[in-house]
Amino acid sequence: MADGSPIEDVVAGMRLRVDELPPELTHRRFFLETYLRTTQAVGRAIGQGRFEDPDWVEVWDVQFAELYLQAHDGTSVARPWRLAFEAPAKLPALAHVLLGINAHVNYDLPQALLAVISDDEFLDPRLMDRRRRDHERIDGVLAERVAAEDGELAATGARSLIDRVLTPLNRLASRRFLRESRQKVWHNTVELQQARVQGDYEKRLAELEVLSAAKVADLLRPGQVLLRLALTGFGVTLPPP
Repeated sequence: MADGSPIEDVVAGMRLRVDELPPELTHRRFFLETYLRTTQAVGRAIGQGRFEDPDWVEVWDVQFAELYLQAHDGTSVARPWRLAFEAPAKLPALAHVLLGINAHVNYDLPQALLAVISDDEFLDPRLMDRRRRDHERIDGVLAERVAAEDGELAATGARSLIDRVLTPLNRLASRRFLRESRQKVWHNTVELQQARVQGDYEKRLAELEVLSAAKVADLLRPGQVLLRLALTGFGVTLPPP
């Protein structure tokens, strides 16, 4: 990731926000720091030539991050983000991270994709295949981060014996539900694009907001949440209009 690149600028902005968190909002750092490290990893993957269209991925990743920063700064706070931000600070770090992922992946990511793929581009099958493959390549970047991020979360507090025993399964579960949710994101992006063409975009986006907000209750249910998500799924799916 080159110094002064758009992604490096985003990372710098995230670092600044971590440093400026007031005491009553320190629980927000769990997702913010996780996202910062993930953004750095995407930047490195771009520099390593792991994408078919690295310039497009960079623009897309910056657009994606901007949606989170707007929510964090209070500029535009949709319900999934509001529920994430208003969750009790005493929740485990993992819960805060999952609430952030829900809002950012299930709700924000389809919007970010639509922001960088025009309606005309959706009519080009070869181009859309490249976009989809680059979208899926992010899974590889995220999968490589699972063990490291698990270690970061473990350092935030004591773990029970069962948590330690289940660590390998939890890591596999995380990789599975991240891949599953990304597949659903692509479906939802196509649904929203069709709605954009037909003039029903705001209505369909409101449906996605409701689905993403409803996911919060499942994320906060007692029990082994990562294993449960591996079985039931993390993503949400827009039904036919």
